[in-house]
Amino acid sequence: MDSKERTYFESFRKVLNAVTSTLSLEEVLNLLVRNVTEVMGLKACAIRLFYPSKRTLELVASYGLSQEYIQKGIVDADTSIAESMKGKTVTIYDITQDPRAQYPKEAVKEGIVSLGSIPVSLRGKVIGVMRIYTAAAHNFSEDELMFAEALAEMGAIAIQNARIHEGLQKDFDRTVALYVAELNT
Repeated sequence: MDSKERTYFESFRKVLNAVTSTLSLEEVLNLLVRNVTEVMGLKACAIRLFYPSKRTLELVASYGLSQEYIQKGIVDADTSIAESMKGKTVTIYDITQDPRAQYPKEAVKEGIVSLGSIPVSLRGKVIGVMRIYTAAAHNFSEDELMFAEALAEMGAIAIQNARIHEGLQKDFDRTVALYVAELNT
């Protein structure tokens, strides 16, 4: 195993350990985006979840992006690299030359040149995207995209675990409330 493979493997293990040892979705997703950014030598990474009622992608975790860029405007799922919402990993070499980029001027101001948009899927259904950003023009290698896709899958598992935990907590709270009500009658 070469040095890059080892680094990717160690990063994957670190995220996997977080996914399986904590119930804090925020903590896991923040670790994931920071890890992807640092290990791949990126400018930034962000995860956005899809909200079907509004057809938007809402930010849930980011690393390396300014508040100004994060708050640039609504990210429309049907406009902003829509192929990712169909399950396809998309790369853009030059954000200023690609019409799929929703906010190219803001990206240039942020210092973003290239990006990758990786679907985040649960049980075959795309629930969001993970975006990886570079400060210099970059053709993402197959290995880089495979690594990012694997960590996006880890993010999906963390989201699923959090949703299950939230459902169980609600069921528990409802059961306790019914029990207490029964005791008080």
